[in-house]
Amino acid sequence: MKCKLTGAASLAGAFVAGMVVATILGGGMAAARAKTLRAAVQGQQVILQKVISPTVSDEDIALLRKDIRAMKMQVIGQNMSLSDPEAEKFWPIYKHYADDLHEVNNSKYALLKQYAETWETMSDQEALIYVRHWMEVDAEAQALRLKYVPTVTQVLPGRKAATFFQLDRRLSMIVDLQLFSQIPLAHVKE
Repeated sequence: MKCKLTGAASLAGAFVAGMVVATILGGGMAAARAKTLRAAVQGQQVILQKVISPTVSDEDIALLRKDIRAMKMQVIGQNMSLSDPEAEKFWPIYKHYADDLHEVNNSKYALLKQYAETWETMSDQEALIYVRHWMEVDAEAQALRLKYVPTVTQVLPGRKAATFFQLDRRLSMIVDLQLFSQIPLAHVKE
C-alpha cells in the first residue's frame, strides 16, 4: 500500500501543481494540461517563472477548482480501499465535507485574488489585515476538518479515517504551496 499511496500522491501532486500553476498564471485549461504533462515527464518538478497575474478570471478559478475536486476524490478513492458498505456510507459524507470545504476555499481564493490585485500598493495596515484574514481562513479549514472527524470515524475504522484525513490534508497542502508560492512577498526589497 505504501508504494500505491506514494505513486498516487505523486501523480496527484504533479497534476494539481500543474493545474494550479498553469491556470493561475493565465494559461487556461489547455496549457494547464500541457504543463501537467511536462511536470510528470520532468519527475513531478514544476518550474515556476512568473508571479500570479492579477488578470485571473473567476471562470478560470471555477474550472481549476472543479478539476482539483475531481482529482482529490480520485486519489482518495484509490488509496482508501473501502469495502462496498464503507464506500456507501463514506462518499455521501465526503460530498458534504467537500461542499463545506468549497465554501471555506471561496474565502481563500477571494483573498488570494484580492492580494494579487493590490500587493504593490497595499499599506502596512492593509498587509496586516491580509495576514489576519489568511490565518482566519486557515483556521476555518482546520475547524472544518475537526468537525468531520467524529462523523467520518462513525462510518470508517480508525486507520481508514486517519488515511482520509492524511490524504485530504496533503492534497490541500500541495495546492496551497503551489498557489501561495506564486504570490510575491508583501515586503519588496528597496
